[in-house]
Amino acid sequence: MAAYSLLSTLFIQSSSPFSRFPNRTQKLLPTSKPSFLFPTNKLSLSPLRCLVPNQTKNNANIKSDTDYLVSSALDSLFLLCTSLALSFSLFVTDVGSASAFVVTTPRKLQTDELATVRLFQENTPSVVYITNLAVRQDVFTLDVLEVPQGSGSGFVWDKDGHVVTNYHVIRGASDLKVTLADQTTYDAKVVGFDQDKDVAVLRVDAPKDKLRPIPVGVSADLLVGQKVYAIGNPFGLDHTLTTGVISGLRREISSAATGRPIQDVIQTDAAINPGNSGGPLLDSSGNLIGINTAIYSPSGASSGVGFSIPVDTVSGIVDQLVKFGKVTRPILGIKFAPDQSVEQLGVSGVLVLDAPANGPAGKAGLLPTKRDAYGRLILGDIITSVNGTKVTNGSDLYRILDQCKVGDTVTVEVLRGDHKEKIPVVLEAKPDES
Repeated sequence: MAAYSLLSTLFIQSSSPFSRFPNRTQKLLPTSKPSFLFPTNKLSLSPLRCLVPNQTKNNANIKSDTDYLVSSALDSLFLLCTSLALSFSLFVTDVGSASAFVVTTPRKLQTDELATVRLFQENTPSVVYITNLAVRQDVFTLDVLEVPQGSGSGFVWDKDGHVVTNYHVIRGASDLKVTLADQTTYDAKVVGFDQDKDVAVLRVDAPKDKLRPIPVGVSADLLVGQKVYAIGNPFGLDHTLTTGVISGLRREISSAATGRPIQDVIQTDAAINPGNSGGPLLDSSGNLIGINTAIYSPSGASSGVGFSIPVDTVSGIVDQLVKFGKVTRPILGIKFAPDQSVEQLGVSGVLVLDAPANGPAGKAGLLPTKRDAYGRLILGDIITSVNGTKVTNGSDLYRILDQCKVGDTVTVEVLRGDHKEKIPVVLEAKPDES
């Protein structure tokens, strides 16, 4: 840069020197007077005039040319010094020749934007990518291959390597891979799962410095309209952030595995797509308030109606899975008819189809539906209330049982023929959970 400035200055001096008198034309100097090219002292002209008396008539022209050359030399010297100073400053500051003259304005974000960016940066390390692998046999070579059959999201629960996700994300998997935020992948083992609530816990053997547990919040005090943020891996695009608000509370959806209803579900309009399942739903403080689990959409893509299991429900399930590897949930031990069938009979309640003799309801004496010797259908007991709470359908029955514990004695009111009876039943755990 400095060399270019110096050459430019010399070129300007030799071809068209700058002058403080722009309207004055440049005069060609005779080659026989080289001393005028660089005059050093105007007083030296006087002795020169004495030695050359025949040239006194040209003294005026010589003086005028001398003044012009002095002015031009001063202009050139000024430009040279300025160019050298600019080149030196660019060299000292060590900036590029192009960027030295480019002025960039800093990016300004609004307060809410800064909060969202900070929330994403702080919580992304807690979100993981889960790959569900299944064993398939090649039809031509008969080789057994392990191929991905699905993917989803999850989040780190604690420093011990526990990862929480949805059960339907890992269902049917022969092997599971968990990818952390730094793109390191680990084999995962299933600690336990709860099909009824669509929750599963995995475990990875990763260094503790790579595991960042997500902060757990509370879902009991949520309000419709407050902002929520969903982080997940929709369509395999890892660590995607979507925002929205809480559209509704205390919704009810059915478990994809067992059909058992999940109560107090959070409804949100934050975009939730395939691959978001198992990812966290956060409040504006970055605390976990739910697990993204389902959407309502005819096309399978986000339609603005997503559902998340509340964290208050998840926390109790995860604690049991981590400690015992299973969830102990009470049952009546019956199979009941679909709600539509009972409605067609013109009654309200839960129709008992089967009550195994070794189950809680069978031991208590509830009657199942059966056929007589002539093939005619004899309706079993119809449950109308439990502990005084009215039961109109299967969801009501599940909702009441979720508030009970194994070993509790409940009073079941049934419609048997044309009269009602109250039967005490001792709740038991599922046979595979005992």
